[in-house]
Amino acid sequence: MAELPSGLLEACVVLGASSDKLREVYQQLHQQGKLTELPLLEAEVLQVHIPPFVSKETNSSQTIGPAFSRVQRRRSFIKKKRRDRTADASHNGETANRSEASSATEDISVPKDLDLIALPQLCFPGGLQLANEQREDCYHFLVFTDLFGNRTHGVVAQYYRSVQSCQEGAIQNGHRLSSKCRLYTPFAVCVISKFPYYNALRDCLSCLLVQLRPARQPDFEETMKEFSAKLSLVPLPPPGQLHVSFSLRPLQVVLPSKEDQDSPVIDLDLHLPFLCFTHLALLQVLSCLLQEQRLVFFSADWARLTLVAESLLLYLKPLSWQQPYVPVLARGMLDFLMAPTAFLMGCHISHFEEVAAETEDLILVNVDDGFIQSSWSETINLPAIPLAAAECFVSRVECLQLHYDLEMCHLGAGTDANVLRCQRRDWQRRLNTQIQNICLELVVNIFRGVQDFLNHEHRVFNSEEFLRTREPTDQSFYKKVLETHIFHSFLRDRLNRKQDSFSRMEQNTRNHAQKNRAMTESPRRPPMSELTRNGYSSYASPDNRLSKRLGASMPNLELPTMDGVTSIISSRSASFRKITPDIGLKSLQKAVKVFRLPEFPPPLAYHYVQNYYNDMIASLGRAITATPPEESALLARYHYLRGLVNTVSNKRLDALEDFQSLYKTDSDIFPSQMVKSLVDSLLEAERTQADRRPELKRLICRVKRDQERERQQHGNEHEEGAVKHFQLPKKYMQLDEFVKCVQESGIVKDQGTIHRLFDALTVGHQRQVGPELFRVFYTIWKETEAEAQEVCLPTSVLEHIEPSECVFKLSSSVKTSRGVGKIAMTQRRLFLLTDGRPGYMEVAQYRDLEEVKVSSAPFLLLRIPSLKLRVRGRKEAFEANLKTETELWNLMVKEMWAGRNMADQHKDPQYMQQALTNALLMDAVVGSLQSNKAIYAASKLAHFDRIKMEVPMMVPKTTAETLKHKINPSLELTAPQAVDVLLYTPGQLWVSVGGGKVMVYDASSWSLTHTCHVGNARLNCMLGVDKDQVWMGSEDSVIYIISMVAMVCNRQLTEHRAEVTGLAVDTEKYSQKVAYSCSAEGTVMVWDVSTLQVKKNFRLSCDRLQTVYSCNGMLWCCSRESIMELWRNGSLKHRLNLPEQQKGSATTFSAILLLPEREELWSVCVDSGEVCIWHIKDTAKPFQRVALQDCTGCYCMIKVKNQVWVGGVGRISTKGKVYILDTERHQVLKELHGHNDKVTTLCSAEDRYILSGAAKHDGKIAIWKVE
Repeated sequence: MAELPSGLLEACVVLGASSDKLREVYQQLHQQGKLTELPLLEAEVLQVHIPPFVSKETNSSQTIGPAFSRVQRRRSFIKKKRRDRTADASHNGETANRSEASSATEDISVPKDLDLIALPQLCFPGGLQLANEQREDCYHFLVFTDLFGNRTHGVVAQYYRSVQSCQEGAIQNGHRLSSKCRLYTPFAVCVISKFPYYNALRDCLSCLLVQLRPARQPDFEETMKEFSAKLSLVPLPPPGQLHVSFSLRPLQVVLPSKEDQDSPVIDLDLHLPFLCFTHLALLQVLSCLLQEQRLVFFSADWARLTLVAESLLLYLKPLSWQQPYVPVLARGMLDFLMAPTAFLMGCHISHFEEVAAETEDLILVNVDDGFIQSSWSETINLPAIPLAAAECFVSRVECLQLHYDLEMCHLGAGTDANVLRCQRRDWQRRLNTQIQNICLELVVNIFRGVQDFLNHEHRVFNSEEFLRTREPTDQSFYKKVLETHIFHSFLRDRLNRKQDSFSRMEQNTRNHAQKNRAMTESPRRPPMSELTRNGYSSYASPDNRLSKRLGASMPNLELPTMDGVTSIISSRSASFRKITPDIGLKSLQKAVKVFRLPEFPPPLAYHYVQNYYNDMIASLGRAITATPPEESALLARYHYLRGLVNTVSNKRLDALEDFQSLYKTDSDIFPSQMVKSLVDSLLEAERTQADRRPELKRLICRVKRDQERERQQHGNEHEEGAVKHFQLPKKYMQLDEFVKCVQESGIVKDQGTIHRLFDALTVGHQRQVGPELFRVFYTIWKETEAEAQEVCLPTSVLEHIEPSECVFKLSSSVKTSRGVGKIAMTQRRLFLLTDGRPGYMEVAQYRDLEEVKVSSAPFLLLRIPSLKLRVRGRKEAFEANLKTETELWNLMVKEMWAGRNMADQHKDPQYMQQALTNALLMDAVVGSLQSNKAIYAASKLAHFDRIKMEVPMMVPKTTAETLKHKINPSLELTAPQAVDVLLYTPGQLWVSVGGGKVMVYDASSWSLTHTCHVGNARLNCMLGVDKDQVWMGSEDSVIYIISMVAMVCNRQLTEHRAEVTGLAVDTEKYSQKVAYSCSAEGTVMVWDVSTLQVKKNFRLSCDRLQTVYSCNGMLWCCSRESIMELWRNGSLKHRLNLPEQQKGSATTFSAILLLPEREELWSVCVDSGEVCIWHIKDTAKPFQRVALQDCTGCYCMIKVKNQVWVGGVGRISTKGKVYILDTERHQVLKELHGHNDKVTTLCSAEDRYILSGAAKHDGKIAIWKVE
């Protein structure tokens, strides 16, 4: 049996006093005529109704009562005492009826996770009190939590019935009681759901009470059954823009959907806490929750307790409360407050004094009066939320319009209740969205920067470093929060790279400089522009706290700044209050659609229920037909909903077909578990049918593959949940352990650099690093950072340096040839910070240095070691008497000079970043070794200076003139990764690296803007299909579709059976755009781009099909051993085989290029250093071959203007090369040397630039100017 999808109803429970107790009270009232004191009765469970209420074996031809007594007995619970009452009322004692009643109560089936023991107390938290007059109905809300932390939600309606009506037919001494002595007893109806549909379920219960008031006691049970059965027919809306509504007369009830798969259902008024608390008190409560205190909420209104508590927990999303949570405690449950752990609970206000007096260490929150205190004091001595985040939050909240009446002043008096309710719902939804955005921004501002202190490879969070970068006044808050379960869960999601609302807003609200800084390896040191004109203290002022990035381990180099870009507003200016509350935070709000369910059938008859489902399926079918293909997100929701209905209707194949269509519309909402359950439950006949339907066959195969992959990855689950805090080592470390430790510490990630550091620290020792040596090294590294951040540069000095520059090293005060002062080292230059009145005197920019050497200066009768620098364009050398520091500065300056030269020659700023890291590591090594071998040890890190000495650094002139810039997509990784595919779309560069990772760069600044993952396999090809779609063919046989506007990948084409190797696009007749895809085993598919449907497909006989092209109405396909020209219907026109000279060798075609205007076809091979040129009309053999000098293989080709660019690998050096050929003369124009590994991919940026990507030993992208 397939696992059925969760519906709205889990159970419906009726509670009240037992009939025996009521009879006793009734008789007592009759005897006394009046009760002096109304008794407090014990509540009991009277009925339990749980779905399903009908099944196929039911004989629907019978009347409703008898037909469903058997099924209902199995699924309903009726209080046993009824049997006794029936027996007493019937003195004849019909044995058959009694035995039937007995079986009805003994054959009880209640959900195992439904706690019937505690439920009566929770439904009557103040006790079950009789009344001598009719009282208003009242509602409250419950939350149940199981052992695994899963929550279930309940909505309770209490209503009163007269005791006399409950005892209908009972006559005492032949007389009824007079109406003057009427008594009323409360009953409770509790609807339990897995989802917090508080408003919707309250509406449902309101409609139910309308039916129950006039109902006679014998009809009561039947009414409850029908109500429960109707709710069990309601499907839940899928995540997204589609809500579901249904009619329960007299109201139209709406079920709102979750915003996305990871978001909670929100069906309550989120602004209630703002009406209860001042902004300061509200922030105090949120601070207590984040610090996992023991909180108790108090109110005279039971409903208010749950609604306020639920709202507050929603404010903290995506952080999730992990501790015990009971928002409503009955008066018999107050001992729960003695629990030693953190918790969140709610009590009636009448218990306030008692709880405050008898318990310790509680935070008491009076919801009614809006104040918060501790049980030992009227104040709270807990750290507050960081000031800057709090101020920003208050500024936003002050702009909220919390009063519905003010918003609706301009509207007339409504005459239709459902229209008025709809208006209110829309207003509430807009307000809820604003509140969610503001609260999410608060969470982002509190925890912004956490990701800068994570090491994903080793799953380490460097909490000490994170704390060190927080404001001193905020550190006590963070120390407490970092130890909580709520933060640990949040941290686990960050380490798993979860793309949730937090990560999206954190990325979107970073300012320009922060986004650029995020591209460096460990981007944590602020440039001098952020330290401002007053040094560190100003940087840490409230106006700038939100954007702090302190404690750098990798420098920030040559980052463009935008003066107009500011961080999140943290000062509450008057102008701010005039703007909308969530300006700058809004995501694009999609219009909400509401799908209205058909009218409910008689819900206890099987065939009526099936007809109802059929009507719903037909209605959804009409909605799907009426929705245009471009509204794919809405189409996905309709298919999802229809899949749910088909599942509960036992139409399993139709359900699978609906779920299969989600791949092409929105794969984010694909219900994996439900589909697996459906596949496992297919009958043999259904499997046979599924094999005849290609889409279903593919889906079933994919499900089986996924299940197998899950089984193989089962052992990694613990690792995904692990979070470690960085700790200094406690034992000696060999090389591998040392690499791991340094990466975890956040000092540097690059393995080559760490190996050199290991060599430096082990000079003259065994090949291992001791814990004490590492501790000293780590401490000096961090102290040097802190010292550099304390540098206070006056305005007169700041005017001479770039805003993005940082001071990384400052010497002691020394005598120089240009005065006395401190030598400062930034990533661009050396300058002298003169003593006395601080002034700026430039020593040299690294690129202008001509000579760096150790000299000696005379001092009295001594010669003092000094550093001597010769600078281009200056006659006099600069000399500084650095004394004992001379050798170290000599090493550092030489490394910076060599790094600058390499960066300039290779147009690669990362060389400069790496040189600076090497220099800083030298400084820490010398400080930690303190021996005569310290300088020799530090020289092990002089990587670029050694390259300069050993290998000629000159880049060929042709290469230097053509090369414009380099990008390193592997910057954050421990080792380079191959660049698999490059694609340029207007304004954006798309880069695919290993494992389905796609990085998107801004084509104007070449800065990284987005990173996403599409599957887990390597991508073979990418194609911009239209203005909003980028298609990506993967080794896992799927074509992934990314939206360029939303930057999400939620559509997939799964028709291929082998890895997708090629993509092309063309326009057919009537201007209809079509796409072509090919897979390795020889299949070619033709797609309708608008509908994503396969128009035709065919299979070619070849060895690994690699690419497909469309040209002049023909298709060209390239495999390893042949090139095929095809008619559009797939029939073969020509086949070109490998040239005779290359047959029999290991050579295979790697790329082809069509030049239709010249009627030429160009081809290159993997193990051949020549380009073959064929006539399209005469394909017997290539008419010309162009030999490429020093080339052993070619991998890619691209045409730009009148040139063909070929990417390959050199014969002697095995370095990557790019050859530029003239299309007319068929000659090599240029040979470019830009990579350390073979060039595997090329793309063109508007014919102005060519971008080349290299294999894993290089892993970089070179940007070349097209002449």
